[in-house]
Amino acid sequence: MNDFVIVLGWIGLYAPMALGAVGSIMGCSVAGQAAIGAMLDTDSGYGRYVGVSAMPSSQVIYGIVVMFTLNRPVTIEAAPGLFAVGVLAGIALMYSAIYQGQCCASAIHAAKEKPEIFGLSIAPAAIVEGFAVFAFIFALVISGGIPQA
Repeated sequence: MNDFVIVLGWIGLYAPMALGAVGSIMGCSVAGQAAIGAMLDTDSGYGRYVGVSAMPSSQVIYGIVVMFTLNRPVTIEAAPGLFAVGVLAGIALMYSAIYQGQCCASAIHAAKEKPEIFGLSIAPAAIVEGFAVFAFIFALVISGGIPQA
């Protein structure tokens, strides 16, 4: 049983980075596909479409920082906390990146038709980013209570 708990601790240690990366991949893919479609339909503004399509990549960066913050010896005392914080923060980062990608794709589609609303159209993506930041800060604060060794 102790070995199983230790394995869960190791999973939790790397989950924020892995799940954040999966979400960023999916979010950037959705937004990138929208950017490519918009570039086919417009004669300018390509850089902003590509820039917006990269917005969901921040969640993997948050995941890497959380992973390094959780990095400590995986003991029977620390493993449950590592698992809970790592997996839950990782899931939050993954979902926020996926949905941020969808917001970015919508912003790109809207700005393609009406370029003057570009700045306002990315506001929903920024709001979703805020929730990723909340999960990030939560993980950093809570990780301080996990035993070091």
